[in-house]
Amino acid sequence: MSDSCGDSCASKVPVVDPQYRRILVIALLVNLVMFVVEIMAGSAAGSSALLADALDFLGDAANYGISLYVLGHAMVWRARASLLKGLTMGLFGCWVLYATVGRLLAGQVPEASTMGIVGLLALLSNVGVALMLYRYRTGDSNMQSVWICSRNDAIGNIAVMCAAGGVWLTASAWPDVVVALGMAVLAISGATQIIRAALHELREEKDIA
Repeated sequence: MSDSCGDSCASKVPVVDPQYRRILVIALLVNLVMFVVEIMAGSAAGSSALLADALDFLGDAANYGISLYVLGHAMVWRARASLLKGLTMGLFGCWVLYATVGRLLAGQVPEASTMGIVGLLALLSNVGVALMLYRYRTGDSNMQSVWICSRNDAIGNIAVMCAAGGVWLTASAWPDVVVALGMAVLAISGATQIIRAALHELREEKDIA
């Protein structure tokens, strides 16, 4: 009985693509570096959008680390990791909503030039990672979650640059606030998609067992 189960479990363990592993390592390092850059720039410039993007980089770095850890594990473990990442992304989106409202009430106008420069750097970083991950976007829920994080980041960086232009033109914090709120909604939407895919995979594994 135990031998049969061992053979069955082994058959579910995927062969790890070395190229995909290397891409995840690169993505992890890029996100850690950009987290440090954006958290410092966002604090200095007083930008909610940059701070939201910085925490997004940190969350993605953790996600890439988890993805590296579960590579080669059975589907049930990869699905559980995806569920954890989805819940984390959703909590991040809720935190951004809370932090943005706080900055809005404080009435602080962010520094547009810093937002634009750092936003462009972040965009180039995320587009590079997203292009490397594009071919893996239709894999299991774990691969999908990695792709969704990278895609959301690139979209968020474009929005930050637009917010920088809006702040510069209007001398108001509202463009920064609107973008930060949009990034929060994007994070919550992506989290919902990841959680649904992970729960579906867990149900399928339970039915097979």
